[in-house]
Amino acid sequence: MGPLIGITCGIEDDRFAITRYYSQGVEKVGGVPVIIPVTTNLSTLQKLTENLAGLILSGGGDLDPFHFGEEPVIGMGKITPERDYYELELTRLFLASNKPILGICRGMQVLNIVAGGTIWQDIYTQVYYPVLKHAQEAPKFYPTHGIEIMADTLLSSIFGEKNQIRVNSFHHQSINKVAKGFRTNAVAPDGIIEGIEFPDADFVLGIQWHPECMWESEQEQLAIFRAFIDACRK
Repeated sequence: MGPLIGITCGIEDDRFAITRYYSQGVEKVGGVPVIIPVTTNLSTLQKLTENLAGLILSGGGDLDPFHFGEEPVIGMGKITPERDYYELELTRLFLASNKPILGICRGMQVLNIVAGGTIWQDIYTQVYYPVLKHAQEAPKFYPTHGIEIMADTLLSSIFGEKNQIRVNSFHHQSINKVAKGFRTNAVAPDGIIEGIEFPDADFVLGIQWHPECMWESEQEQLAIFRAFIDACRK
């Protein structure tokens, strides 16, 4: 059996909610997906950390700026306190356990906040330089803007040392201050950070786009899941 991979989810109208694409991507490369219910029970989260080989922090809504020392600004969207708590705690536990983490979109922002970084609450009202359209109105699988991948990073090794690819985009928050010990591994043409990683770990990777929606039509995106699962097997 492949490694057990925990995948976080959201809450919508008192129901746990997540798209099928995450679990399908994990299964495609030999992992066994486990959807983690939102819970504030720390002992449950500790037990899950002990038994799961890796963690995928999924995309979703906005993060409460309280968690990175700011007050809410106009432009910030809906927050879900229970989800914030459980993802932040799970991330702390997995980092402490040195187990692989893949943060996607919101998940990358969670990862950065736990490690001591900050995010823009709303790039369209806070960022001083012109920004691209990062909330695309196109099919989920369709890449709408390019990114530059930094050399000699985990991300560049996953993409075979490619320095430019095109990605999809569904966000209005993004990383501002990168957490200490982490490094930027990808940026959009407007300067928005599209990826971070923690070089001191075997596999701690955050990306701003959604490879789970792209891998069927853009096969190179499956390499992200494959590299993650390979790290989890170790």
